[in-house]
Amino acid sequence: MAKKLARALSAFCLIPLASAVSAASLPDYQTNSDWFTEASDRLEERTSLSREAKTAKNVILFVGDGMGISTLTAARILEGQLAGESGEENALSFEEFPHTALIKTYNTNQQTPDSAGTMTAMMTGVKTRAGIINIDGDALRGDCASTEGRELNTFLEMVESRGKATGIVSTARLTHATPAATYSRSPERNWEYDAEGNCSDIASQMVEMAAGDGIDVMLGGGRRSFVTIDNGGKREDGRDLTSEWLERYDGDQTAVYVSSGSELKGVDIASTNKLLGLFTGSHMSYDADRIFKGSDEPSIAEMTDTAIELLEKDSDGYFLMVESGRIDHGHHAGNAYNALHDAIAFADAVQVALDKVDLADTLILVTADHSHVMTIAGYPTRGNPILGKVVENDSTGAAQSEVGLAADGKPYTTLNYANGLGFADLGENTDADERYKIAADTGRKDLSKVDTEAPGFHQEALVHLESESHAGEDISLHAIGAGAELVQGSLEQSAVFHVMTTATDLSLTEE
Repeated sequence: MAKKLARALSAFCLIPLASAVSAASLPDYQTNSDWFTEASDRLEERTSLSREAKTAKNVILFVGDGMGISTLTAARILEGQLAGESGEENALSFEEFPHTALIKTYNTNQQTPDSAGTMTAMMTGVKTRAGIINIDGDALRGDCASTEGRELNTFLEMVESRGKATGIVSTARLTHATPAATYSRSPERNWEYDAEGNCSDIASQMVEMAAGDGIDVMLGGGRRSFVTIDNGGKREDGRDLTSEWLERYDGDQTAVYVSSGSELKGVDIASTNKLLGLFTGSHMSYDADRIFKGSDEPSIAEMTDTAIELLEKDSDGYFLMVESGRIDHGHHAGNAYNALHDAIAFADAVQVALDKVDLADTLILVTADHSHVMTIAGYPTRGNPILGKVVENDSTGAAQSEVGLAADGKPYTTLNYANGLGFADLGENTDADERYKIAADTGRKDLSKVDTEAPGFHQEALVHLESESHAGEDISLHAIGAGAELVQGSLEQSAVFHVMTTATDLSLTEE
């Protein structure tokens, strides 16, 4: 098959380009079209890019948890519409990257994956079971004894052990599956503050990490996994891991622990070598909630900015993982509003990195761990609010004056979910977490008087589940900077690890 493909491509390349258009010349109004010239200019720009291989000193891996292709499309449109445009022609910051690939996300035991297995693949180069963090797929979930001899080392640990700086940023709990997969090993992703058998809980592993001198920057949510019940946490072993972390670096380095956005802004980066920020007990707020409520939490862009500023002090280089964890949670709640606004905030964080680093020695990767079952459907006219009800075009192609109706005589939205809790209209309540306290309302609803663009609206779902599920289709990987040319085609998710090690020329056997 490979030889046949090679011969076909070779034969195709021998055909003169002119022969493809010799049958008919293009009229001026065609070649002068904005669509025509924009696409031509963009392709010329891409083909003129240097393909010279460069070694990356720094790697920043951005992970939009649950940010599948439909989420990218809808977030792109929403961002454009918030800026007063029709939206469809907009591009999120990382969608302008010159190198892109499709990533296969399945776990070794599931067609539709979870974040523990998918992030393990990216961080170790090995796919594993759902729910397992950095343990080979031959181990059993929740079975501590089965992990012996099957532990996997991560890219972050490799970087740290070679004297480089490391950091993790997340809007979820820092012990949640995606950030945890950068530094820990556990047969059960839910062992965030306690564990069974001889296994160590994930929070303990974070502050005790043996590789190098430990992670340099850790910013996100999840304070409850680090402090005792008496202090508002979940730990029953009497340990205060924030104090233990500070004691680890006492007298050796300047270590700073912060618990609010104001404190983070006040950190003197020049005199700080280690930084731990735990800004909420559990997950951080959705970005729209954070702004609406005026909570003293930093944005993902602010955390990214601070992390890069500290890490770039290390002249040997660094690895930083930035996760937007609440894209995933918005989808699980069946609330596209928060999922999309968090995706836009995530794109803002990527732009911060772009503006801050030197791409000559820095590789930036942007991807997801898996997709979600949010769909974009119907035939809405161009520029129709992406969170709104469908307004179709008439027989001439012009927008109709009224909202379109489904076969049951009711209006419907462009965005819907294939499964989940279903419809909810929470009015001014912008906290989508409250959705889980409301009884499911399934079946078609009359949305005629419902504001579907409001923060509290939850889209209808076809199949009733207690939580909307992940999806199993491929997700995208976007790359720019040193080593970005490695990203192309269709790849297994485990290839992301090899992209990072190859771009940095990191030895896989060096101690």
